[in-house]
Amino acid sequence: MSDNVPFEIQEEIIKRLPVKSLIRFRSVSKSWKSLFDSSNFITHYRSQHQHLLVCNHRYGSEPKYVSIVDDNTFPEQRASVTLPPLVNMLNPYRTIGTSHGLFCLYNDGKLVIWNPSIRKAVGVVVPNVVDAKMFNTELGFGVCREMSDPKVVKIRYIRSFVDMESVTSIPWQVEVFTLSTGEWRSLNSNLPRKSIVFKNRLSAGGVCVDGVFYGLAIDRSTVDAQTLAYNMIISFDMTSEEFGEVNLPDRFVYHGSMWDLHLYNLRESLVLVEHSADVDNRVYSVWMMEDGVPKSFTKSYTIHLPDATINRVVEFTRSGELVIEVTKHDGESSWRVVYEPISKEISNLDILLGIDEGGFFYAHSYMETLLLLDHPSFMLFDKGILYIGSFKEECQELKAFEDRIYNLKSMVGELDA
Repeated sequence: MSDNVPFEIQEEIIKRLPVKSLIRFRSVSKSWKSLFDSSNFITHYRSQHQHLLVCNHRYGSEPKYVSIVDDNTFPEQRASVTLPPLVNMLNPYRTIGTSHGLFCLYNDGKLVIWNPSIRKAVGVVVPNVVDAKMFNTELGFGVCREMSDPKVVKIRYIRSFVDMESVTSIPWQVEVFTLSTGEWRSLNSNLPRKSIVFKNRLSAGGVCVDGVFYGLAIDRSTVDAQTLAYNMIISFDMTSEEFGEVNLPDRFVYHGSMWDLHLYNLRESLVLVEHSADVDNRVYSVWMMEDGVPKSFTKSYTIHLPDATINRVVEFTRSGELVIEVTKHDGESSWRVVYEPISKEISNLDILLGIDEGGFFYAHSYMETLLLLDHPSFMLFDKGILYIGSFKEECQELKAFEDRIYNLKSMVGELDA
């Protein structure tokens, strides 16, 4: 870029470039590399480039990952995704959530926070996940709005309503992990009532929207010897670290199963998708949360396919199209399609991407970000201790060790001969 352009103007132009270009341009000059690597630039970089990470795991084979550029060319621009070592070591995993371009993955007491845009990941050991018979654990993930600091909230609560009657003195036990400090710490104030339980345990039942984690929950309180259970949404603000409650539409509060409701993030707005049955077919209704006090939902549209059964809604694209999994009435196989709610047009994603039939399929929307760029390529937080290493160097050491063993065996073989 010309030296006649002030550096401040260069910086504003650079902020609009995709991550791949930024990584390549780091070698242009020392001033640019210093800029890109600064914590201030990493924190305030706001990309407008959106992607859809698609995973297809056919039984008996390795999962395939594809990143699709989510713009007006969707799904023409796509590229294969190579998982970093920490993610591979975690497989199989559950996706706890996505926020600000980062993925939070979990398996067996271990978390990995992963940035697919720059192929970096950070490992975190989760304390006290093996619960007693009375307790469940819920995990939520999000990025703090002001500082762009990734956080994980761990909630330990009484598992069943029967146990609540006998255990009256144990409230929620909440711990928060902050990446900038690398430590877990307990929260002892502003905790929800112990009569509240989450819909799913350690699952992708929650979603982060604009730095606030939302999870479907049930509150079962006993008033005047009468047990009253109602459905609700629990929120946790990653910045203020305060819990809140969001009311569901009236039709969902006392009626219907929580298993028929799912939360999504569409352009940093909370979306509620309802699954119901219409005679012998499945119907999905999409509700959008509107701003205001109190926050409320408005029904946007309903999806019903006369020639196919909708198995599940997988994800939303940036433009508001739905990635759904369907089974055609004239066959047994499942298909992944893109549904445009206004025109009601359907595109077959399987054919467009060459996705194999069978197995498990999921997709997550994410934006490009530079978060984790200033972290080492291989780091793990365990009980407040940071372990840093180079996975590449460890592999090279292992290869050298194996070569030495091979050479020794060859020498022994020659001596025996």
